[in-house]
Amino acid sequence: MKRIFVALIVIVALAGAILWYLTDPARQMANLGSMPTGQPDLENGRNLFFVGGCTSCHARPNDPDKLKLGGGYALKSPFGTFHVPNISPHKTDGIGAWSLEQFVAAMRFGIIPKVQAASASASEPRHTTCCDNAYPAFPYTSYQRMSREDLRDLFAFIMTLAPVEGRAPDHELPFPYNIRRGVGLWKLAFLDGKVFEPDPSKPAIWNRGAFLVNGPGHCAECHSERNAAGAIIEDRRFAGGPDPEGRGIVPNITPHPTGIGGWTQDDLATLLKTGETPNFDTVGGPMGAVVANTAHLSEADRQAMAEYLLSLPPRPGFKKPE
Repeated sequence: MKRIFVALIVIVALAGAILWYLTDPARQMANLGSMPTGQPDLENGRNLFFVGGCTSCHARPNDPDKLKLGGGYALKSPFGTFHVPNISPHKTDGIGAWSLEQFVAAMRFGIIPKVQAASASASEPRHTTCCDNAYPAFPYTSYQRMSREDLRDLFAFIMTLAPVEGRAPDHELPFPYNIRRGVGLWKLAFLDGKVFEPDPSKPAIWNRGAFLVNGPGHCAECHSERNAAGAIIEDRRFAGGPDPEGRGIVPNITPHPTGIGGWTQDDLATLLKTGETPNFDTVGGPMGAVVANTAHLSEADRQAMAEYLLSLPPRPGFKKPE
């Protein structure tokens, strides 16, 4: 019995060590690869910034200037409340002291610098150790589709914006969700690390739309039903689901009669520009904030997103259980 007990202890310790290793965000930094050289394309960065909806979450609440990315928005979820961080170029409160490598790690692998201690001087960057796992309330499961070149351009554009002082409060998460290391297990299960690859059998406009919708646009992150772990259910992708903030149901955006079936490509492109639907209604709430961003895109990009969405498999919309 003693030998069996010792063997069980060894097995448990070994399993724990393996899990600790696999969930170490520092280990994932090895997957970054080399950073792109050359001058960033600020116009591409600006475009990605708006299609990515950065202002929707990271702009200061109630501030009319949506380019002041001071954070502070309280994002409620079944797992607790996430307070969206400051991502302005502020050196101590935002991401102004981040390197391009750190930005790519956050966007592709959900890895963020770990704050160790506050700097003695507010004018200096805060001291950090390597990194922490970011919670997937930050949609890096979609942002991972972006190339390192795209992320270089996006980072460069964000660095042209005004630094904003102030830090968001800490997340309010109950145990065990407050253990960031545990997010490493979630990422092992649901983060594939793949960059978008065009489908050679499809036209360029479709591929552009597929990239924008599935990558920076992260449309599925809101418009999909999720499992108990908070991951998207693949056969319910884009078919709508319960609003995680408890504000009803997020609509189906597949070409099903319960979604955007019967819409034309121009109908959908118009919605992305003005918020107007074919039924002479106007979207509001979170989708209104999305439209405020997609209105900055070119007409070609809005048409590309529309073409892709209308090519999706029609799926019946989410029905609230009786």
